[in-house]
Amino acid sequence: MGSTEDAEMLALIAAAPELATPDDTEIFLDAMSISELASMWGTLQRLSRRDKTAVAWSAFLYFDHLPHKQPDRAFELALEVLRSEPDKPTAMQLNDKFMLSLLYAHGAAVIERIESEAKQNAPLRWLLGGIYFGADEPFKRRIEAIADSKGWRADDLARRTPKRPLQCEAMSVPELARAWVEQYSKSDRDRDDNFFAMMDYERDLREEYPDKAIDLIVEILKIETNPVMLSLLAAGPLEDVISMETIDRIEREASVNKRFHDLLGGVWYYRAPDELKVRLDALVGQNRW
Repeated sequence: MGSTEDAEMLALIAAAPELATPDDTEIFLDAMSISELASMWGTLQRLSRRDKTAVAWSAFLYFDHLPHKQPDRAFELALEVLRSEPDKPTAMQLNDKFMLSLLYAHGAAVIERIESEAKQNAPLRWLLGGIYFGADEPFKRRIEAIADSKGWRADDLARRTPKRPLQCEAMSVPELARAWVEQYSKSDRDRDDNFFAMMDYERDLREEYPDKAIDLIVEILKIETNPVMLSLLAAGPLEDVISMETIDRIEREASVNKRFHDLLGGVWYYRAPDELKVRLDALVGQNRW
């Protein structure tokens, strides 16, 4: 699907009052044809994190629940996406919870149909190559017997390999801030190994150089205003770096930086030690999101 078709589908999603609640969403999407549903599913996979509205999240939840609630419709959707979606990274998202959920929830009911369909369906065999089971999981051997694991691994490697790998250790704080925004804005479909390199570097900063981790948060606040991204920043890097070792710096920054102070309202710290909790309560006050 091209950008024009995606834009039209996003306009439909945004304008649909039927997506206001989970129950309304289920009724609305259940009435769609499989081809329409596949188009919507593909569009959602290409949606960046910063563009995920509450309405879009309702649609995402529908697709998350579909393998559990309606296994036959879920399998028909997977087949239609494989048939109609030309973009491999988008189709690969079927293995991000969707097919695995179907097998975990209803494997006994669908495994024979999957095996039968796979005999004549090369894209399905390719997709099954990306399903990873634990050692003792049911259907593991039956899926492995029909899966094109070699083809999947080659495409997955190509998808995950960035054109320009991040060299986080050599980057300035402003460069890191721009990279953080870029990586965390991406849809799951578009995340490559650079995203995980950024996550690893954040962990290293938090554990070894917490002051620099706070510097990075402050720098990100200079360039990012999107509410979804700020929620990620609060619930991730900021929440993770707060401790008794960093609270003095947190207090100083909050006293001179209103945006940093406001960001603290998105931090959950209910399990923090009492001494730390008291100081955070004094900072956050009634400013919780």
